[in-house]
Amino acid sequence: MDLAAIAENWRTLSALAAPAECAAVVKADAYGLGIAQVAPVLWRAGARTFFVAHLNEALTLRRLLPEATIYALNGLLPGTAPQFAAHEIRPVLGSEPEIAEWSAACRDSGVSRPAAIHVDTGMHRLGIALDEAVRLAETMPTLGFKPSLIMSHLACADTPGHPLTARQRLVFADVARRFPRVKASLANSAGTLMGRDFRFDLVRPGIFLYGGVAINGVPPLKPVVRLEAKVIQVLDVARGETVGYGATERLQRDSRLATVHIGYADGFFRAAGSTDERKAAKAGAVAMLGGQPCPLVGRISMDLATLDITDLPPGTVGRGDPAVFLGDGIGVDDLATAAGTIGYEVLTSLGKRYLRRYVGA
Repeated sequence: MDLAAIAENWRTLSALAAPAECAAVVKADAYGLGIAQVAPVLWRAGARTFFVAHLNEALTLRRLLPEATIYALNGLLPGTAPQFAAHEIRPVLGSEPEIAEWSAACRDSGVSRPAAIHVDTGMHRLGIALDEAVRLAETMPTLGFKPSLIMSHLACADTPGHPLTARQRLVFADVARRFPRVKASLANSAGTLMGRDFRFDLVRPGIFLYGGVAINGVPPLKPVVRLEAKVIQVLDVARGETVGYGATERLQRDSRLATVHIGYADGFFRAAGSTDERKAAKAGAVAMLGGQPCPLVGRISMDLATLDITDLPPGTVGRGDPAVFLGDGIGVDDLATAAGTIGYEVLTSLGKRYLRRYVGA
């Protein structure tokens, strides 16, 4: 994991977003890369506001960054207001019952504690409805707290030109103006790239910090993750033989194969394998071996994958050599595409058996 690359990616986005503040989203253990390593690096790079998913993640982050502003995106579960308050965590309130509970807790304690208000502008996942937001803005002086942030989330910003994105921006702008002197935030990674009109007061990049693609067709920033697995065995297999579970791949030539110690127990998706079955033919992912791309052959299994190294000169690959599945030109989203998924899932699925090395900090 290249921590210096994460820091540089944040600084790039911070400069782009200015004068809006650039926060950092470190939910899901910093997208699977290790919040204990990533969050302090982002703090040293200049990030002061962080977003996590829920209270347990927020408590972990608070121990790492005592002075940070921390928001919990998934809101306020019943009875948890005292924990949020005790550790100065700001819940993102997305329903009227949550708002009422936080307001009552603040009133009972005699302390107005900040929280964010999430407004649903078209995603229909979390957030108060537009009419509820209008009523809240009108009655805000009666709350037991003053909102520190009004926010929403873009549903389709990764797809250029999607009509919902522009509509969400217009709706959010109308809602935000009803909350004067409250900071507004709409932009995720993709929204941050979409221009000043989407950035408002604060942007919340996530996947783009970690080397993933934010908008389809827009190259990622610096790569962050290098994923290697060692070759266990090299074998020669005759044309016409099959490879792997289900015998889904039949060799079209005499082949040399390298079996590698990586599988779905390591978060390497079964769907990244290949098959030549007529109804479901698909190419698999590739790995770099001997400086050359080598395709996966057959299905990924629990702990193993097989690479076709026939085109490499004999003796190029041996037991113990590293095969590179991320890095050397293979990006997170390249692997994701081969597995029929997205970069988020690749990163957050990285298994616990890897030896993790952090460089650049």
